[in-house]
Amino acid sequence: MITSSIEIGRKPEEVFTYIDEFERHKEWQSAIVNARREPAGPTVVGTRIIETRRIPGGPREFVSEIVERIPPRRIVFQGVNGPIRPRGTITIEPVGDGSRSRVTLELDLVGHGIGKLFAVMARREARKTVPRDQARLKEIMEGKK
Repeated sequence: MITSSIEIGRKPEEVFTYIDEFERHKEWQSAIVNARREPAGPTVVGTRIIETRRIPGGPREFVSEIVERIPPRRIVFQGVNGPIRPRGTITIEPVGDGSRSRVTLELDLVGHGIGKLFAVMARREARKTVPRDQARLKEIMEGKK
């Protein structure tokens, strides 16, 4: 399990709204080439997020499903395809007077089939990239691009 937190100088509602725009994740997550949701429209439990990610061997499409969504505090997603399937929880908590937020990502990468061999390497890489991606999220949210 990978757990990483960062404080962002924006209200939880603003952070949640931005994170909930999955098509924009490529702005702050370095491995994402493109993302879309199915069906189009507002995110609800059951919405699928289709991401094209850079991985060794070339870009590949991964599908995750939203399994819990409690605005503006929590999003839980579960990978539904591929040899390594993520299960993640994004929690957004108010800090101080509520004008700041703590964003925590808990991520588990579960190997299926041949993915069991690669899951260890994927976890090692995620431990490096998750904090960098969160730092980029902070820069964007605080207007420090």
